[in-house]
Amino acid sequence: MTNTPTTRPSDLGGDEPTALVVGATGIAGRALSHRLVDEGWRVLGLSRRSSSDVDGVEPVLADLTDADALADALRDHRPTHVFLTAWAKQDTEEQNIAVNGAMVRDVLAAVRPARTVRHVALVTGLKHYLGPFEAYGKGEVPDTPFHEDEPRLPYPNFYYAQEDELFAAAERDGFTWSVHRAHTMVGHAVGNAMNIAQTLAAYAAICRETGRPFTFPGSETQWNGVTDVTSADLLADQLVWAATTPAAADTAFNTANGDTFRWRWLWPRLADALGVTSEGYDAEPRPLEEQMAGAEDTWRTIAEREGLSEADLDRVASWWHTDGDLGRDMECLTDQTRARRAGWVGYRPTLDAFRAVFAELERERVVPAPDRGQDA
Repeated sequence: MTNTPTTRPSDLGGDEPTALVVGATGIAGRALSHRLVDEGWRVLGLSRRSSSDVDGVEPVLADLTDADALADALRDHRPTHVFLTAWAKQDTEEQNIAVNGAMVRDVLAAVRPARTVRHVALVTGLKHYLGPFEAYGKGEVPDTPFHEDEPRLPYPNFYYAQEDELFAAAERDGFTWSVHRAHTMVGHAVGNAMNIAQTLAAYAAICRETGRPFTFPGSETQWNGVTDVTSADLLADQLVWAATTPAAADTAFNTANGDTFRWRWLWPRLADALGVTSEGYDAEPRPLEEQMAGAEDTWRTIAEREGLSEADLDRVASWWHTDGDLGRDMECLTDQTRARRAGWVGYRPTLDAFRAVFAELERERVVPAPDRGQDA
């Protein structure tokens, strides 16, 4: 159930609506590309090395950290809508600010000469409220649920730098903008560093192979507390909605599925879907990075036997990021009122979202399917 309004390119008027998806091979960019192609948009997929696997996306290959390369790659294109869904993790927040702020600035400078851009959307996340990696959850953080009008935290944060570059370009060039603060992302993208559903599916496959339980890796707070997550396809819906809805212009939105849950409720249901035995929180966190240390050979064995598409476990699972999401010692959920008031009605049941991604990963041979022969 989505209840998501559809906007066709023919409804927008003016130049042929052309979407530039920056980070087209990532978890958000891939889902967005599917949505735009399905609706008949012309889609340019900008990425560093590989083309999008979404049929209908025109590849634009360029290093996002190279301003000259971006200008060359985009010189002959006339995008009307730009969707910024990429970032590059650095060793320090100072470097994160320098690199990721520059990416926004350089992309928008590269498309400026065409004078065709009507709207730019930026995807960020809950570190807007929780702080950057180096100060994550330290000091005072806003009460939950997080609201978009909370003041910025007193720490350097590359999300703030990206927003500031967006705002400056919008004021200079006259396009509208939107910011989308997603929570933990549920979607599919091999090689993505922030991918909880794919990580848990790989973890379950290794558990089945080795006979170990599917053990919750996180904190007692996350196990018992209320939280929410964001489906990549719902984020894609909201990105298109905000880019084509006047009431959503020049606004930052929290982006989550619309339901809330406790991991102690969801975890055993995910285990059932993945064909493993659930084990919940017990006394202390048991991080995946520790549980899965040395699992690369086991994965390679599974991948070769099952004919999987990727034998490199590091390109399938991101233990560190899922540990970060599930190991927080604070409640994390977002308020959705602002988007609702603007007319956004998108919704995804979270359990259904995980099940759908697991099924897609099995169909595309990213992970093996569990033996469901006894199910009836």
